[in-house]
Amino acid sequence: MNKCKIIAIENQKGGTGKSTTALNLGVGLVQSGKRVLLVDEDPQGSLSISLGVTKPDELDVTLATVMTGIMEDEPFPDDYGLIHCEEGVDLMPSNIELSGVESALFNTMSREYVLKTYLDQVRVNYDYILIDCSPSLGILPINALVAADSIIVPSQPRILSTKGLDLLLHTYKRVQRGINPNLKIDGVLFTMVDARTVNDRFVIESIRNSLGTRLNVFDTVIPSSVKVSSANLQCQSIFAFDSGCKVADAYRNLTKEVLEIEAKNKVRLQCGVR
Repeated sequence: MNKCKIIAIENQKGGTGKSTTALNLGVGLVQSGKRVLLVDEDPQGSLSISLGVTKPDELDVTLATVMTGIMEDEPFPDDYGLIHCEEGVDLMPSNIELSGVESALFNTMSREYVLKTYLDQVRVNYDYILIDCSPSLGILPINALVAADSIIVPSQPRILSTKGLDLLLHTYKRVQRGINPNLKIDGVLFTMVDARTVNDRFVIESIRNSLGTRLNVFDTVIPSSVKVSSANLQCQSIFAFDSGCKVADAYRNLTKEVLEIEAKNKVRLQCGVR
């Protein structure tokens, strides 16, 4: 039985830390002994750039190439186009060509399953696959939700960001009901948190109280720090940039929580509980 878990990092609002979370959670899982593939599903290529792909638009093979090949029934090897990064993760990069693929998907049979077809082929090589989703309501994030086993929802403790959470929950219910009944939400992750402000503490507490009985909110919160931007500029994870900082500690704790969720799920499956 394939034990790889596919997690979509998704919020339909931009600027919530999806790419940063995908990168640092991915590296955290590698440091825990896991084999990890990161999939950049955003045409802006932010995750690819953060991993050192300085000119993604000049790449010969990207996610757009792979998805186009699937739509045209062209075979390719498992490692086709993958970049093996210094910090141990593999990357399927992205660039602006993915926007054209999104348009082409609308005229494709079984258009929601194209990314799943690719990930089902390569998942045998990994313990975790993390998808950095585009911040939209389009067919690309739907592809991610159809391919995924679960979702992590990064959200700033701001009112507008929590509106994005409402939109995502609506989309999640539609996908779960109609296409992927096994899809689950691992939890909401608060990012860019300034614990000194009354607003951030109030929003986090309100969300915990309103969602806590029906939806997991991670105990870990990711603090706001200029070191995140500095690490991205250096094309490094926060662990490589400054392993002793508070953000690195937070992503270590998040990694532990993600591993604990999977361990609990395995126990439930062994006991025959869904």
